[in-house]
Amino acid sequence: MGVIGYNIKQAFQQMWRNRGMALAAVFAIAAMMLILGLFFVMVVNLNLFAEMIKSEYDTIEVYLDDEVTESQAEVMMGTIKTFGGVKETTYRTKEEALQILKARWGENGYLLDSLGDNPLPNSIIVEVDSIESANNVYTNLKALDGIEDISFFQETIDKLMSLSKVLQIGALVLMIFLVVVSVVVVSNTIKLTVLARAREISIMKYIGATNWFIRGPFLVEGIVIGIISSLISAGITYLVYNKIVEMAGRQILGMLGTPPVPASYLAVNLIIIFVAMGVSIGACGSIISMRRYLDR
Repeated sequence: MGVIGYNIKQAFQQMWRNRGMALAAVFAIAAMMLILGLFFVMVVNLNLFAEMIKSEYDTIEVYLDDEVTESQAEVMMGTIKTFGGVKETTYRTKEEALQILKARWGENGYLLDSLGDNPLPNSIIVEVDSIESANNVYTNLKALDGIEDISFFQETIDKLMSLSKVLQIGALVLMIFLVVVSVVVVSNTIKLTVLARAREISIMKYIGATNWFIRGPFLVEGIVIGIISSLISAGITYLVYNKIVEMAGRQILGMLGTPPVPASYLAVNLIIIFVAMGVSIGACGSIISMRRYLDR
């Protein structure tokens, strides 16, 4: 316990003596982690939206040509029911489609009254038992006659998942770059303290102090810098994201049909991830800064 207390006391004394550089290191690392935090919340929400589409949008809407009558549509529905994975089919008239569209538009639904003729087509709503079987159903539907277009969410899901992968890879590359820069910043900060205590360290080595005993205060200093930086960046990320959710949460819910991930849920994960990164960055930076000096 005495050694631990000594290391902590020395670490804070060193940080106070070089408070200018320590403060610069804290803000530099916090800024880098803030960028990673914004990428993190973006990827999490994108994945949530993609999973929501997978679980809820298990329907395919088949738009019919104007020449297709309701009786012909009934025949088509019978054929569609033979496709594997189809749970149910429903015929929707263009009038019903217009009413649904008005309901979605809410207070602005009255604007559709000025259209004159209803431009929407009759359609068949096909419910599938899973998003996985929807691909086969979609392929079979394209072979039918009398179909003007098919609305299928698989393309949207594929695009979202591709975008999510790109963001994840980009975040990983960015994280590696920023972590390396952060380690260099911490290393240079601690080097100044090492130079300031060069004589003292030489005396400690001369009287037999081990490398780890000498390294202890510097290691603690790097870890403290990392922890402070991580808490600052996690706090700012939480405040910014929480403000965005408060301001745009309802609009996001209306446009996407799903609420954003709660800020309180992300806060816990952000703190855990950032503190782990901060401790690792600080420890690596201090070890690197001391290695050459202690190996002499």
